[in-house]
Amino acid sequence: MATNLTKTPGTTTSVLPLPPAGARLATIAGAAVALIGTFLAWTWTKAFPGNLTVTGYPGGLQIVTLTGAALTLLFALSGYRIRGLGWLTPGGTNSPVLLLALGTLGTTGYTMGAISNDLGGIVNLEPGAWISGIGALIAVIGALGLPADVPNFADDTNASWQKAFRERVKVSLKAPSPKAAKPLNSWLEILILIVAFAVGLQLFAYGIGAEPELFIGFLVLTVFGVTGVFRAGLIEQLNQLAARHRGVALAAAFAAAAAFPFIQNDDYYARIGVDILVFATVALGLNVVVGLAGLLDLGYVAFLGVGAYAAALVSGSPNSSINGVHFPFWAAVLTGAGASLIFGVLIGAPTLRLRGDYLAIVTLGFGEIFRVTVNNLNGRTGPNVTNGSNGIPNVPDLEIFGFNLGLPHDILGITLGRNANYFLLMLFFTAIVVLVFRRSGESRIGRAWVAIREDETAATAMGINGFRVKLIAFALGATLAGLAGTVQAHVQSNITPEQYLFSNSVPPNSAFLLAAVILGGMGTVSGPLVGAALLYLIPAKLEFLEDFQLMFFGLALILLMRFRPEGIVANKRAQLEFHETGQTDVPEERLTDTTVGVSKAGA
Repeated sequence: MATNLTKTPGTTTSVLPLPPAGARLATIAGAAVALIGTFLAWTWTKAFPGNLTVTGYPGGLQIVTLTGAALTLLFALSGYRIRGLGWLTPGGTNSPVLLLALGTLGTTGYTMGAISNDLGGIVNLEPGAWISGIGALIAVIGALGLPADVPNFADDTNASWQKAFRERVKVSLKAPSPKAAKPLNSWLEILILIVAFAVGLQLFAYGIGAEPELFIGFLVLTVFGVTGVFRAGLIEQLNQLAARHRGVALAAAFAAAAAFPFIQNDDYYARIGVDILVFATVALGLNVVVGLAGLLDLGYVAFLGVGAYAAALVSGSPNSSINGVHFPFWAAVLTGAGASLIFGVLIGAPTLRLRGDYLAIVTLGFGEIFRVTVNNLNGRTGPNVTNGSNGIPNVPDLEIFGFNLGLPHDILGITLGRNANYFLLMLFFTAIVVLVFRRSGESRIGRAWVAIREDETAATAMGINGFRVKLIAFALGATLAGLAGTVQAHVQSNITPEQYLFSNSVPPNSAFLLAAVILGGMGTVSGPLVGAALLYLIPAKLEFLEDFQLMFFGLALILLMRFRPEGIVANKRAQLEFHETGQTDVPEERLTDTTVGVSKAGA
């Protein structure tokens, strides 16, 4: 964020020539004004989504602006070293403040523009909108006057000065400050994790329920806000807490996910959640193949189709070619997963001796062969097995221990509809896939996958059977996809070949699955889950842009790959690979440089 940095160690400059104290006060004042403006009416009519006409009760995008202003205010106050707030910004206070202020201004400006466009001019804006807009602008101007957190070495040719600064950083990190924050109590760390997952649940629920126009404003603040939180080092703090309390973190994550259908007043949103979970679970299975073993699979969606078709054939559908067969649910699950496993071995055994682009072409061909084959097994061009292009409709709802998932049920006084029931079932399978991924990735086989991914020749020279290890990864990934396919067959109740294309505007398909793994973060557990959720929601919410939908979606992907090439949730190895130049000898998130010198991490 900084420009024209001087070469005097320990000093920084800012974008605007403002005194640091005055810049921080301006930022705080602007954020406070923007926050106050959200409690006033922004327009006079309810025609704009979100009802922004009420004074004293924010609604719609006012809530988003309020959140951004409050976070800007909180992070700006942390620059005064207020006790307790320093824990939020171990990586620096000023860059996060600027990002949050920009996000708040972007959301407020977008809302004002959308109101003017939809209602016919700026005359439809009430004073509250102007107050929040001016306050957000003042906050951005003040944040631009704050000194940079970390000096930029990218254009510096004075190697001796760089080395001297790095040595100062090392000394400062080795010598703990007498004012360093004490470690938190275990119960407080657990409470922080629970709150973090609760906040994540609310963000996810708001994003799903937001109307398209509201979603864009929400997305603007989310992008800037998440980037700011990363720069502040708060995500790293939470990762460390999750590593120390791994069991609690996993339990809290799935508890927050399980609470999602209970806080929705429309069963349609639960259906969106089910589709995202199916997409995310299949992406996590592909992560075994691509992220851990380093095998490029472009036809992975076919394994999802194998599992779905196998389950649909044996689940009692009246249109199934296997008449009179109705397996119980557990048997249908084993059938779908087993069929995908068999196909994974049959396809992998003759092809996994190939590498790189050649393997990718073969897997792409398998995906297309699967779709064409099930399309032709219609009784005319081939045996009547899959009913051709008509697929297998009327797949019955599941009944588990007398609990019919197709009927609404009251739990804790809350009525859960059909989609909510399947959401909880799919969440259970997602937990199984996460467990399998973690255990396999940390096992001896998992380490062999990583060795093959990094250098297959060297791994083979060290005694690793490359073909065997890759075949295990391919078979395991296929099995996990088939597992998700068995649930998908019952959720959609109609399986057709056109659902399993290489590329389509609606996920899951092979192209979107691969994108979810790469953008989310290869080799990580949460990366594909986050990537799948974003790749499902963003295109769906941008449908109102019509012809410009793919353009904006593609632009978002380009920006993400430019500024975050290792993925949204990256492992340490990927971060080092993509950011090894122009760096200090310690991670950037451990350094802060706010006014005069280098402060210790965790101050």
